[in-house]
Amino acid sequence: MNKTALITGGSRGIGLGIARELANAGFNLAINGVRPQESVQHVLDELKEFEVEVIYAQGDVSKKEDRQRIYQTVTGKFGQLNVLVNNAGIAPRERKDILEASEEFFDEVLNINLKGPYFLTKLFANHMAEIKKENPEFECCIINVSSVSATIASTNRGEYCISKAGIAMATKLWAARLGEFDIPVYEIQPGVIATDMTAGVTEKYDRLFEQGLTLQKRWGMPEDVGKVAMAMATGLLPYSTGQVVMVDGGMTIQRL
Repeated sequence: MNKTALITGGSRGIGLGIARELANAGFNLAINGVRPQESVQHVLDELKEFEVEVIYAQGDVSKKEDRQRIYQTVTGKFGQLNVLVNNAGIAPRERKDILEASEEFFDEVLNINLKGPYFLTKLFANHMAEIKKENPEFECCIINVSSVSATIASTNRGEYCISKAGIAMATKLWAARLGEFDIPVYEIQPGVIATDMTAGVTEKYDRLFEQGLTLQKRWGMPEDVGKVAMAMATGLLPYSTGQVVMVDGGMTIQRL
């Protein structure tokens, strides 16, 4: 029987890159997003071409009732979940210096990027732990997608950096709590990845890559992140719970 994976924000960008790699590895998929299903049907159909089952679990992870509905949709269809990928996230609607930033956008970013995955993890961590008690051979894990912004300060999007720093601590917390059940928790910190979120700053980063922003002088691609998630999901990092993998082309290596 195929393993199952839920990927929040899985219909585009990094989430879709992860979905493609997991589908190629034989995972049945639950793709979460906030858009109506008809808007993402072409993506679902594409993923079904890997000959796996694909469902859409619509919902806003920042809302308690939506998280519960996502949980019910996934467990109702597949019975159990092997891999939770907390990927959904947004940038602030306006990039503003932290001296001028609004409380409204702070709340929106923190609710979606941090509160949502924290409590979605609570739901599925309990689900996985219960299965593990009955069947210690059950293979499962949790993967958090954060950002190099967890450690690199950008003073014109403080709320985003704080949300990703929170995810980094959540990874450690869940890894510590779920250790007794042998449920590994991992974190991926992508650097500059070519997605909808970065489309508006293409020229800026093209220039920065040429100037040596990263050791590998190119944009990161969603599949770069997807391949790392696939390794985690398929058990290729069996003794590494709580660990962070940077997918940033060497961006965060300090140099003189």
